Amino acid sequence: MFVPRTRPRVRGTFFALPMPLFRSCPTLLTATFGLLLTAACNQQPPPVQQKAPESPDRSNRPGPDLSALRDSNAVRILTAYGKEHPETELLFRTSMGDVKVRLFEDTPLHRASFLLLANKGYFDETVFYRVEKGFVVQGGNSDHRTIRLGKYHIPPEISQRHFHRRGALGMARYDDEKNPGQLSSSHDFYFTVGQKLNAQQAQSIAGRKLTPEQLKVYATEGGAPALDGKYTVFGEVTEGMDVVEKINQVPVDPYNWPKQDVSMKVEVLK
Repeated sequence: MFVPRTRPRVRGTFFALPMPLFRSCPTLLTATFGLLLTAACNQQPPPVQQKAPESPDRSNRPGPDLSALRDSNAVRILTAYGKEHPETELLFRTSMGDVKVRLFEDTPLHRASFLLLANKGYFDETVFYRVEKGFVVQGGNSDHRTIRLGKYHIPPEISQRHFHRRGALGMARYDDEKNPGQLSSSHDFYFTVGQKLNAQQAQSIAGRKLTPEQLKVYATEGGAPALDGKYTVFGEVTEGMDVVEKINQVPVDPYNWPKQDVSMKVEVLK
């Protein structure tokens, strides 16, 4: 659970000013006071600056209203947004270093949703809140964000082509009992760290037949085959995997929550 951290209030210190000695020249004082009063009356009050109206989702950035997103309209809105925004490259500026990511074009709804939230500044108020050593680092939420996000899910775009190799970017979801349609979360994502596994280990963990390419990757690069076919992989790390691995090694509490916040800002590159 997040505990808000605020800077301590600075208490003002007041100094007593000495009284001016007006007794020596009361006439001059009266005249001067009259001039000051006249000047003050002739002064116009400063113009009041009108505040720009706040957007409904509080992001104050262009694009669809995040607070209005629902399961009933998400596919339509994300499809249109994805056509307007073909970008696929992102930069995660974390408190432990930078990570570059490429989003897959053949997962259009996940790509569009992630781009939308990044462009709106949503992820800039979130942290990595779950670290499973040798498995994943998960982020995309916090208790101190101000941007309003509607409750929506993303239809699965699971493909055998995109599996949980080291550096894979996937979207979290509820388990099959609560979520038989395997709908992805709108904002909770994870980076795969995983471990190197021989063919027998990978096949046993996956619980399904893996392709020769997948077996080779799991043996040489590592990954988490237990997640294959269950979660949508929609991107991959292209630079900065060492940063992801550093995050994966931070001290955590008994709930795998980092003891010190690992913050992020996400920029859309191209």
